[in-house]
Amino acid sequence: MTEPVPSFELLPGDAGSPVLLHVPHSARAIPGRVRDGIVLDDSALERELDHITDAHTAEIAARAAELAGITPWRFVNRLSRLVVDPERFPDEREEMTAVGMGAVYTRTTHRGELRPAGTDPEPLLARYYRPYAEAMREAVAGRLAATGRAVVIDVHSYPSEPLPYELHGSGPRPPVCLGTDAFHTPDELTEAARKAFARCGETGLDSPFAGTYVPLEFYGTDARVGALMVEIRRDTYMTEPGGPAGSGLERLATALATLVDAV
Repeated sequence: MTEPVPSFELLPGDAGSPVLLHVPHSARAIPGRVRDGIVLDDSALERELDHITDAHTAEIAARAAELAGITPWRFVNRLSRLVVDPERFPDEREEMTAVGMGAVYTRTTHRGELRPAGTDPEPLLARYYRPYAEAMREAVAGRLAATGRAVVIDVHSYPSEPLPYELHGSGPRPPVCLGTDAFHTPDELTEAARKAFARCGETGLDSPFAGTYVPLEFYGTDARVGALMVEIRRDTYMTEPGGPAGSGLERLATALATLVDAV
């Protein structure tokens, strides 16, 4: 069966750019056969999508690419994270499995039932998760081959008030949270991000969300791959939980473009 939209898309940038803007959680699309496995009715599903989707982050990344002096590459998930979450480990390494939100979610943001207990994740992992992971690996390998390095910048957002699923929701919630990795996030990358987003308010590190996304082939072994997660608090650019974007979007896109050019 043909999918109504592509699962993901690699949007080429400048041949000499090492930067890959990764947008994994911006979409709301759910293929019909995946929808059939979700127990929520349509209105409840729309509410869940309002809470779980990083709304307008694809637009922020697209606008940043337009504004940047050297156009970055973009890798954009075109399906909702309720299909699979490409940033979660598919095994016991994933701490979010404790709340039913591993690579294939079985619980909602409010810890209600999303899929029946005992749902086999393998069909979704095979159809969506592994092809996505391989395509991201190839995208990073392409930047390494072309430029000798790669910088993966994840573009996310998060709600101004913690949701029940959050494991670390009691910490600071700054306008911009920078997620880092001890191996893949050099100090100069973090500092460049702090400077770029200074115009958007306070920046913080690894709270309420920590870490970065690096394809497993490179993770912890290839220092040529840099990575940073940019988590934007939603009330700074949109109406929560799933409403329209406001003027803050352009300010954030300009800051992201500044970061792209700095690295």
